[in-house]
Amino acid sequence: MNNKPKILIIDDEKGLRIGTQRLLEEEGYDVTAVETGEEGIRIGTRNDFDIAVIDLKMPDYDGLEVLQKIKTNRPLTVCFIATAFASYETAIQSTRLGAFGYIPKPFTPDEFLYQIEQGIKQRKLILESEKLKKEREENLLELASEKSRLNAIIKSISDGVLVINKNGELAYYNYAALKFLDLSDIKIGDKILPLLNEKIVQIVEKIFSSETILLKSYTTQIELKPDNELIVEAAATPIPHPDGTLAGVVIVLSNITEFKKIELIKSQFVSMVAHELKAPLAAVQGYLNLLTDEKINLPEEKRKDYLNRSLIRLKSLSDLVNDLLDISRMELKTKFREIEDVDIRDIIKNLIQFFEIDIKKRGLNLEINIAENLPTIKADQNEISRLITNLLSNAIKYNKDNGKIIIDISSSTNYLEIKITDTGIGLKPEEKSKLFNEFFRAKNEKTRGISGTGLGLSIVKKIVDSYYGKIDVVSEFGKGTTFIINLPINI
Repeated sequence: MNNKPKILIIDDEKGLRIGTQRLLEEEGYDVTAVETGEEGIRIGTRNDFDIAVIDLKMPDYDGLEVLQKIKTNRPLTVCFIATAFASYETAIQSTRLGAFGYIPKPFTPDEFLYQIEQGIKQRKLILESEKLKKEREENLLELASEKSRLNAIIKSISDGVLVINKNGELAYYNYAALKFLDLSDIKIGDKILPLLNEKIVQIVEKIFSSETILLKSYTTQIELKPDNELIVEAAATPIPHPDGTLAGVVIVLSNITEFKKIELIKSQFVSMVAHELKAPLAAVQGYLNLLTDEKINLPEEKRKDYLNRSLIRLKSLSDLVNDLLDISRMELKTKFREIEDVDIRDIIKNLIQFFEIDIKKRGLNLEINIAENLPTIKADQNEISRLITNLLSNAIKYNKDNGKIIIDISSSTNYLEIKITDTGIGLKPEEKSKLFNEFFRAKNEKTRGISGTGLGLSIVKKIVDSYYGKIDVVSEFGKGTTFIINLPINI
């Protein structure tokens, strides 16, 4: 590869053209010499020369015109104008057109070589400057590309992001932040603090007012829409300059609505459980206090009554705990199930015997209608027994004395249908929608005195759901209730 500096000589004077070419070649330059302006333009614009020495006066072209065309196409080429007719005007004009120097004729070899050396130095400076400029442009492009990628990432995340400078002006945002804060007409540079929730402003101002920058976040939880429709957690973190001073604050808004709803449900559930446990425990404690108080002389009949009441209360506590455990196992799917062929007729027969005394006590009339050729279902025997037990128990407890219980069992192509109807208290419309909630018990003048945990129907619903079945309720207050359950025959 030829690394010699390349020089173009354009001069119509043969002796000068050949002499300067020979002189430069002896000094180690790669020289091309042409006679006319036309040829000089053609070669000088097509090739990248380090130096071009252009005669001002040529028969076909003016040297300034040749200079202009070469500089237009090859702006990095260092050009000299050489002439025996130097004037102030042409010197000014050639400089304006981009000439680096002006070489008056005649010149000595040393004067010429000195000018060429200065031109080569200038060419090196131009090339170095161009290289730095190119590198800077590449770095800027890389930074722009990196910024673009960062923008795309931040805009795509579901958390809201706001960046505020130390003057309280918006420096950056993503659309999730605008949606959370319900801000539509806002732009970079706007004063943002007056538009933010007061709690967010407080944590931002805490950072602004701090004398030292601590790289920690301040957080607050805000209900942005009423009735727990939208709750966010705002975290404000300082952004330091490289010198340690405060540049601004970044705020990240996380939607915690679902988390807060779950937290509320858990709290309500714990409160309900505590309430349900407290009443029987307090009753038993009261009876035991009476029985153990030596100052109180209780008749034997009264002592037996308090002991029986305590046993009843403890049994209700035991039932409640067992129901809670069942619900917990069902929700965690840890309850062991033994799936087998279950004949619903056997379950009904056994349970009727179990409830026979209670049915007689209330004087209830029992009617059982079971279709012929009833198929078995694949299920856990204990779960189906628990389901029928809870429904039958309710049909007895919430019936009127001397009322009626009707059990209808039939089947369709895909489902076994169980209908249990009572002629008892029935449900008010507002009670029906809450019927399967944990601890819900219809409370009115007719249910007063009827014991229960309020978990039985919730367990029934969970059992039906676990078999991908369906449950429906038809009820009229004061007339009775029918539960209709469809369980898949082949699961």
